[in-house]
Amino acid sequence: MKILFTCGGTAGHVNPAVALAQMFQARNPGCRVLFVGADGGMETRLVPKEGYEIETVTITNFRRSLHPAAIVHNGKTLLNMNRSKRQADAILDRFQPDLVVGTGGYASFPVVKAAAKRGIPTAVHESNAVPGLTTKALSKVVDQVMVGFEESRSHYDDPDKVTVTGTPVREDFFRYTRKQARQQLGLTDQAPLVLSVWGSLGAEVMNRQMAECIARECAGGAPFHHIHGAGRNYSDLLADLKARGIDRKRYPQIDVREYIYDMPLVMAAADLVLCRAGASTIAEITAIARPAVLVPSPNVVADHQTKNARVLERAGGAVLLPESACSGAALYGQIRTLLDAPGRRERMSRSLRDMAVPDAAERIYETLRALMEKTGE
Repeated sequence: MKILFTCGGTAGHVNPAVALAQMFQARNPGCRVLFVGADGGMETRLVPKEGYEIETVTITNFRRSLHPAAIVHNGKTLLNMNRSKRQADAILDRFQPDLVVGTGGYASFPVVKAAAKRGIPTAVHESNAVPGLTTKALSKVVDQVMVGFEESRSHYDDPDKVTVTGTPVREDFFRYTRKQARQQLGLTDQAPLVLSVWGSLGAEVMNRQMAECIARECAGGAPFHHIHGAGRNYSDLLADLKARGIDRKRYPQIDVREYIYDMPLVMAAADLVLCRAGASTIAEITAIARPAVLVPSPNVVADHQTKNARVLERAGGAVLLPESACSGAALYGQIRTLLDAPGRRERMSRSLRDMAVPDAAERIYETLRALMEKTGE
């Protein structure tokens, strides 16, 4: 058995594919896996770290603008589409896959489309609530479409082709109870824990807001625990806090880190999460039912993070705070409002549990196996 996964652009596209690759190999001894991504994409770094081979195609996006620079870029994209088609055909000739699965990103388009044209069983999985251009286009030619949310089904021309599977989440996120996670982190009192992390896109903007938020926490005596992952702007945030006269040694409840390497542990211990609304993050907080304040990044294609956040907001599992309305004061106000309302947070958690698909990887695996059997694997 040979399975080809094609994905890229963000970790939210790569992680589900890796989880599925691991499941296929665990259950089918001798199963061979190949990944295909875009030249220079982050997938070329992430996938080899998981022990998988990856090949690439030359593909770029389309910019929805009439600016001269965008027109030039789109011209290059058209040329790249022809080049990537030849590259995709060459990869399929060499690997001869029994199944091709796209999990998002521009690299998926030429590979999945070429496989479908050859009659190879094909499927796409969309983690975001609203499909991007690539998934929308491929949904017309693949055998199976898999989505993370029930309400996503209405965005496709053929809803009968769509299966709601959820989005796979690493097993580490289910390893700890809240009590166990707090013990691991050395939290021995009853004060709640807030987790905040903003990723890399827009992290600089959000870290400036967090400096004000943390300053307000300190002014109030730091009545709760707070772990914040600053990312690449870590040193800037520390300098900002120092300029505000905050001596971090006086507030051990506030733990500012450059990176949160033990995210499953910290998220399991958290009572409230402040974060962006990327597909992976949405899947994680939904899977373990952690109430959240979501500040979607405005720097993503088609504003898909806002669309993701609205799904959780409508279900009652999260608060959506647009970045344009975000400030340190607003963040601190949301934290205090929610921490002072344990009943509301419990209702938010119940809403998330109702939405969650904890066996998403299993559902996707079974869907793909059924597809292979239907097409004569």
